[in-house]
Amino acid sequence: MRIVFAGTPEFAVPSLRAIAEAGHEIAGVVTREDAPLGRKRVLTPSPVAAAAEELGIPVLKANRLDEAATDWVAALGAELGVIVAYGGLVRERLLTTPDRGWINLHFSELPRWRGAAPVQRALEAGEQRLGVTVFRLVAALDAGDVLTRDDREFPRGTSAGDALTELASFGTAALLGAIDALAADPEAGEPQTGEPSYARKLTREDGRLDLDRARDQVLAHWAGVTPEPGAFVVHEGQPLKLRRLAIPAAPDPAAPDPDAPDPDAAVAPGAVRLRGGRAILSLAGGELELVSVQPAGKPAMDGAAWLRGRGGEAVLS
Repeated sequence: MRIVFAGTPEFAVPSLRAIAEAGHEIAGVVTREDAPLGRKRVLTPSPVAAAAEELGIPVLKANRLDEAATDWVAALGAELGVIVAYGGLVRERLLTTPDRGWINLHFSELPRWRGAAPVQRALEAGEQRLGVTVFRLVAALDAGDVLTRDDREFPRGTSAGDALTELASFGTAALLGAIDALAADPEAGEPQTGEPSYARKLTREDGRLDLDRARDQVLAHWAGVTPEPGAFVVHEGQPLKLRRLAIPAAPDPAAPDPDAPDPDAAVAPGAVRLRGGRAILSLAGGELELVSVQPAGKPAMDGAAWLRGRGGEAVLS
């Protein structure tokens, strides 16, 4: 099938490559414009742009799918549009420009978690079974007929970044299945059923963890906002990013531990102490290890090393 593809970030690249490797003709790729990256703010093509250029596919760089972009797509004569995390709205005229319309690989089991941050919001809510859905794009938000879907279980504490990377890879099978279904039957698809929920875009403030919550709730919140916008707490009036958390292994009662605190001492939520050479954060109903942290204005570092630099104890809020 002759296809036009729209996408931008790294986790859209597996879909682009899978379509090409399956033997479909990719007539063109639409992606967002080069963006400044790094400390020197060097203009850098999107990962999808780089992959398309490597594959020798014509690329349109546009931050809005306006009339000019619609005309460019129309001139390609594509039969189907495929969109994976492009980062912009497909407007009415463009929706009907390819003969078979557009399909979208969405990273949730629709109608659950429609919107901009489905994986992040699902993890934040404590969900561990995550899915993908390929559906027909319509004017309403993520509301079109479903063509294919798939799901899998993720370990507790899997970050949104790691989950998206895995979903982007295994979701290509559902995407190729949807393309094959439309090639066989242009009217393929079933209406979505069930009560929709919505995954609003994350802001920086969404990354602040509430250390008065239970351990599993804190870990779920951390997972949903890692790596973006980034989980953080406050230490001595300054933000402290929590780059990596883990559920600590139970201490061995037979092993001597020079860092061991007084077992009878009360520990308030938010207190961090060394134990077994690790930085252990106390929370309601459990503990988490600060594996990697990033103080304000400094690079990421080992959590235990950071804590030793503060005398082996700290209080976070």
